[in-house]
Amino acid sequence: MDVDLVASNDVGALTAAKTAEAAGYRGVWMPEMKHDPFALLAMCAQNTSTVDLGTNIAVAFARNPMTTAVLANDLQLYSRGRFILGLGSQVKAHVSRRFCMPWSAPADRMRDYVQAIRAIWESWRTGERLDYEGEFYRHTLMTSFFDPGPNPYSNPPILLAGVGPRMSRVAGEVADGFLLHSFTTERYLSSVTVPAIVEGRAIAGQKDLEGFQISGAVFVVTGETAADRAAADAAVRSRIAFYASTPAYLPVLQTHGWDDVGDELRAMIKADRWSQLGEVIDDEMLDAFAIVADPPDVARALTARFGSVLNRVALAAPYTASEGLWQPIVEELRDSRPSRLGAPETF
Repeated sequence: MDVDLVASNDVGALTAAKTAEAAGYRGVWMPEMKHDPFALLAMCAQNTSTVDLGTNIAVAFARNPMTTAVLANDLQLYSRGRFILGLGSQVKAHVSRRFCMPWSAPADRMRDYVQAIRAIWESWRTGERLDYEGEFYRHTLMTSFFDPGPNPYSNPPILLAGVGPRMSRVAGEVADGFLLHSFTTERYLSSVTVPAIVEGRAIAGQKDLEGFQISGAVFVVTGETAADRAAADAAVRSRIAFYASTPAYLPVLQTHGWDDVGDELRAMIKADRWSQLGEVIDDEMLDAFAIVADPPDVARALTARFGSVLNRVALAAPYTASEGLWQPIVEELRDSRPSRLGAPETF
């Protein structure tokens, strides 16, 4: 299983990427938060040589397909073929109110968005006239002055992030892979996410998940001392609670019959009780969303839970820990060779 690092969304990303490459990580993912992930990855591309570099995620609907096609093409050049375009929809409030961009039918819009990017890249590759007219996007002008030509490293793969079944289905249909949200459980993955992806693959004429990447950031609660373990436990409960308060992620809770948890958390947020959110996450929920184990047991537990589905994994640890804690875990995961999922019923 390939192991990736999710870098911090700041200038420290350069050091993180170089350290990850030296430590044997397969890739470095950059989220979109306070800084543009493409700019940070361009910096990392010039100072690394082997690790994959990807956005996880770039907010698709904050940009139009042409803008994203140009950015991804450039990053593929700068990285000499190591770039992965990871896209996500974000939620309506951020797209419409923070970015002042249109929002509607996110899954259908994302399908159109990805197909538009591929049409733009194909125009550059072949020199043929750009003539894409979709439901939401229309790109019909490309002159030689603005055409960068075919990318010598080929086009980067496109991975889509999603939680609900409709976006998961779209990922299987039009993308090269799926970015699994850390707010997921084994039950939700097997009963909702994987079947939806497989359904999308069937729409695209593919029988199974062969050649399709699934990358996931998995919550881990561990630590070298009791105090470290307690700090990790509190940090992960708090992060799970934050995601559980998001209405868009309600289907995950519903799979377990935890609908009321989201209501309780949203009420706490309205009362400005942010510091207490983690207290709502009981041990059963923590175990469902996170690998809770001593350091020597983390890799084995993670592989047992997700190894038949994930091609690559990042350890989601929203707390401070030494690289010495993670290195043996990374090496054990990297050496594991679990069988790949062929169809949802085999999971």
